[in-house]
Amino acid sequence: MSTSESLSPGRQARSSRSAAATLHDVARAAGVSLATASRVLNGSQRKVAESFRERVERAAAELGYTANVSAQATARGTSPVIALLVADIADPYFGLIASGVARGADEQGLVVTIAITERDPEREARIIRALRGQRPQGLILAASRTRESTESPTARELTEFAKLGGRVVTFGAGGSDDRHVEIDNRTGARALGARMAELGYRRAIVLAGAEGVFTSDERLAGFDEGISAGGGAVARVLRGDFRRESGAELMAQALADGIEPGTLVFGMSDVVAIGAMSALRDAGREIGGDVAVCGFDDVPASSDVTPALTTVHVPLSDVGYQAFRATVDEDWEQAPLPLEVVVRASTPGPSA
Repeated sequence: MSTSESLSPGRQARSSRSAAATLHDVARAAGVSLATASRVLNGSQRKVAESFRERVERAAAELGYTANVSAQATARGTSPVIALLVADIADPYFGLIASGVARGADEQGLVVTIAITERDPEREARIIRALRGQRPQGLILAASRTRESTESPTARELTEFAKLGGRVVTFGAGGSDDRHVEIDNRTGARALGARMAELGYRRAIVLAGAEGVFTSDERLAGFDEGISAGGGAVARVLRGDFRRESGAELMAQALADGIEPGTLVFGMSDVVAIGAMSALRDAGREIGGDVAVCGFDDVPASSDVTPALTTVHVPLSDVGYQAFRATVDEDWEQAPLPLEVVVRASTPGPSA
């Protein structure tokens, strides 16, 4: 028996050429029609007998077949890809959202591609423009929006993206035709401010994002409402961004201006609050009994730092999952996202 005769049909096909295997090769090796092979490997909703499916998948594995995503996008108008745009993949806030998007995509047999905007509007618009050529099935813009976002280059690119058949999902504000995933930042921050007032805090410093960023503005407004209703007040607002480094820099600035014992510091996110805690330690101030700190989001690190950080729990993985469902479900309605104040050792009360 010759060497070629001892090989399976799939291995014969693979060994006889150096070019990439085609769908025709897979169909021939599996002994099925081209249409059947296509239904198995290209995500068709039509049913295929399990025995045929196994033969096609085995032949594709032996041949090393990979679907031509560009060809699929041309034929269908979209590719089996969900594009997720985040500001900073190192930020655990976005990492948790990405995990939820990935969970949904895995359930549907889709692929997630992640792009990082670095909070740069021009970069954001440029990325969306490039993605249009790849024809993703959906695009999720998870980065913080601003009051200018609805008439920005990004908004125009999102409109053009949607014209090609892709579905756009944004967080918070967006164009009128977009689907939105909403986190009730204002209500959550109001509950946090009210709880801090109950603990006895009367003077607060807020480390916020730039004015006009919806997430920051809503959290600031809600926190101010909550602590004011309880007899406290926001004494100072310092503005930066959502990076840990920004929290440390703003906290150092506040310390230079003077902070009385018993003051509460509200970081606009847990990452900002953790940066503030670092600056307080560097300055020799005690976190908790001297200067209290709270944040927002409840990322895993918030319970790992010392002292553990008081925060508002946001089910971020579920947020990402809902954003994914918004890209694929025709009849989609956002499910409630319960937010919960979690009091930890970083806010023991001013009497402590």
